[in-house]
Amino acid sequence: MQQPGSKSEAVQTAVCAAKCEELTMNDNQLRSAAHTELFADPLRWGTASCPHVVRAPTVIAMVGLPARGKTYIAKKLTRYLNWIGITTRAFNVGEYRRAATNSYKNHNFFRADNKEAQELRTKCALMAVDDACKFLGSGGEVAVIDATNTTQERRRMLVDLCTKEHQFKLFFVESVCDDPKIIEANILEVKVCSPDYVGTDKNEAVKDFLQRIEHYRQTYETMDSETERDMSYIQIFNQGERFIVNKLAGHLQSRVVYYLMNIHVLPRTIYLTRHGESEMNLQGRIGGDSNLSERGWAYAEALGKFVEEENIPELKVWTSELKRTIQTSRFIQAPKEHWKALNEIDAGVCEGMTYEEIQHKYPEEFALRDQDKFHYRYPSGESYQDLVARLEPVILELERQENVMVICHQAVARCLLAYFQDKSARKFVPTGGSRELF
Repeated sequence: MQQPGSKSEAVQTAVCAAKCEELTMNDNQLRSAAHTELFADPLRWGTASCPHVVRAPTVIAMVGLPARGKTYIAKKLTRYLNWIGITTRAFNVGEYRRAATNSYKNHNFFRADNKEAQELRTKCALMAVDDACKFLGSGGEVAVIDATNTTQERRRMLVDLCTKEHQFKLFFVESVCDDPKIIEANILEVKVCSPDYVGTDKNEAVKDFLQRIEHYRQTYETMDSETERDMSYIQIFNQGERFIVNKLAGHLQSRVVYYLMNIHVLPRTIYLTRHGESEMNLQGRIGGDSNLSERGWAYAEALGKFVEEENIPELKVWTSELKRTIQTSRFIQAPKEHWKALNEIDAGVCEGMTYEEIQHKYPEEFALRDQDKFHYRYPSGESYQDLVARLEPVILELERQENVMVICHQAVARCLLAYFQDKSARKFVPTGGSRELF
């Protein structure tokens, strides 16, 4: 957690004083304890951001040579799907291989003529697929198979196991890269630090890994629009320069494709901060559109000094359309954009009230809110579930950006942090202050 500027007491007070509406549940006609248990089941009701997207469990299988960013893509995709309410888990075949044997010494383990190693690798792949199918059979919605799957034979095996035996949907994501600079960067930043090369000289690790890639290249068959025209897939070339999409099957695959076309792979920094303390915060009132308090202005000034000292290149500042976030950005010398999607969660008829007033005037609403804070929606207002849906375009645009500071509200920060820290929005507990994400 980074506190900008020197006015630490004012900053901390401004950050912590603003309370967020943890608003939950849905429509007036569903407002009874009897309905709450049913409504809270996302597998039955879907979510606000993805109502019934997953009609049938889906396997997403990565394809590509080593050092093409497959694991990076698999992790980001898993994070995104979980965040929008789709229960997703990644299964990395390399982890199964390392758990099964300590015999890896060098690249020869991956030679096509190393029959013993080939049998072990196939066994590990089958174990990963079996675990993925068990996950989908026990309530999971999407399983991501993180492996090379570089031959048509292996991909046909996945078709047989996933679609024919289990009747799951199957979607392939192939990362194709022939840019030496990208490949070299992937090897240096990720692969030489893998468990396979613990205690190995860096240069030797790079040399060994390049030879491993060559072993895979000898048998590599890219997705083919003729022989594999019946398969659903996307090919990503050089980390997003070009895409080929084949035979999309359903809304989920369309959302996956749109997300993959937006993810960012270059180093950048995103800063996330709440607005400074507002006048309504001082009164203990939720929502509204009040000005900053004296301490809120102190935080805004300190935040401006923090940004100046950090000297962040090409920084953009995003705020909501509410005065307290716009005023918090006042002293930051950077281009600013105001997003309605970043506005605080809507408390509906309870906007501008204190929690004590809500409990007195709407005791049933107050009780329902405590039962399920993620799904509960105030009359004429929003739930956190609704907020996730509202913030999805913000997430997709953030994935396309470089350095950005987002000045927002507690509920919004809760949902954004849940995404970037790979947590379910329903379980994430917010914290205050300015946070550098990556």
